[in-house]
Amino acid sequence: MIKRIIDISEQAYVYMKHKQLMLERDKEVIGSIPIEDLGAVILQHPAIVITQAVIIACQENNVVLIFCDAQHLPYSAILPISDANTLHSKVIQEQVNISLPTKKRLWKQVVQYKIQEQALTLKLLNKNSQPIEYLAKKVKAGDKENHEAQAAKKYWKLLMGNDFRRDPDHGEVNALLNYGYAIIRAMTARAIVGSGLHPALGLHHHNQYNGLCLADDLMEPFRPWVDYYVYQLIEEGESLEVNQENKKYLLGMLSQTVIWKDKTLPMMVASHHLMASLKRAFKDKRKNILYPQLSSRMGKLL
Repeated sequence: MIKRIIDISEQAYVYMKHKQLMLERDKEVIGSIPIEDLGAVILQHPAIVITQAVIIACQENNVVLIFCDAQHLPYSAILPISDANTLHSKVIQEQVNISLPTKKRLWKQVVQYKIQEQALTLKLLNKNSQPIEYLAKKVKAGDKENHEAQAAKKYWKLLMGNDFRRDPDHGEVNALLNYGYAIIRAMTARAIVGSGLHPALGLHHHNQYNGLCLADDLMEPFRPWVDYYVYQLIEEGESLEVNQENKKYLLGMLSQTVIWKDKTLPMMVASHHLMASLKRAFKDKRKNILYPQLSSRMGKLL
């Protein structure tokens, strides 16, 4: 089932009634949706009031709650830490015991996927992809030579031009990229928790103050997908503000059709298959992480 993502951008009272998430404004109900149909709820207005019953119901149904900052960009997320998987404690213990060589082996695969997706993005946009294509083949366990950074340095110049700087604190294009990445991060974190894994136990990222290290690892190959769609906005002369229209457009990524093995699935559904492949790769060094592939990146999102 395709899970829905709702973005609440105006003042509202959010509460539960008969297993429905209810939206009320000025004492008038303006919308409702079954909680079981939700995948994510984005809360971006500072005057939104949400009940504890909604928060708990979202956690019980593996719905990620995303809170936005004053710039309307996703800032934090709430995810369940229990009951998301019936073998939660067992799975967590296995995750804690993953060896360093295994982590390095899997991080190599993640970096390779990311560089390959960067090359594909450039190719689809009629840009020169050759300078970074060969880098994917040179990545070694743990990416000791930091080919990820080498590829990124070349990639941004090839994609956006020599004057572009990827700076999360800058507006317009960077702000749209931030928003898109935050959506992908939330989707990845949701899938991690749903699989019984803990999002704080990363393969490569290990900041003690970051509760989503594993999500930050696994989302890396999806970043070029965001880059592609943001570039489409630039090409079509659309507003580069993080406005309602552009947010809705980027949220459409999560329902895009992707290919995982021989199956065609919505991206949010495929993210759970990604986690299943990760868990198999933890236990068997002959197994690789299998990322979904977008069936089409031609043109704008529907």
